[in-house]
Amino acid sequence: MLRIRGTVGDLPVDLTLELDDGDWARLGAQLQVTPTTNAAAAPAAPVKHNDDLWQSAQDLLRNAGQLSGLELLDRLEGLAGGAAAGKRLLVRLRHSAKVKVASGGDTPLYSWIGD
Repeated sequence: MLRIRGTVGDLPVDLTLELDDGDWARLGAQLQVTPTTNAAAAPAAPVKHNDDLWQSAQDLLRNAGQLSGLELLDRLEGLAGGAAAGKRLLVRLRHSAKVKVASGGDTPLYSWIGD
């Protein structure tokens, strides 16, 4: 479940989206893609960086045990160096078999269940 709150112009918006596993997987796949102008010129090093970043994101939640979605996103943004990269890590954690996501009111609660 994804909840979006805010405004569109002067109109308040409170929208709840229910996505099945296939929808989350497609969304996650879209967030993993980084467009480049010349794919052949892309260096191979970022893949290793992404693996290290993914491991660090898992370690962060493993060490915390449980975090609210907002706190986890804040920490992931700091870890990854930006909002977009932090959100990609959050999506990966949401779909990880090692992570349980439970409704926690306004924000989901992420708990480490792996290892």
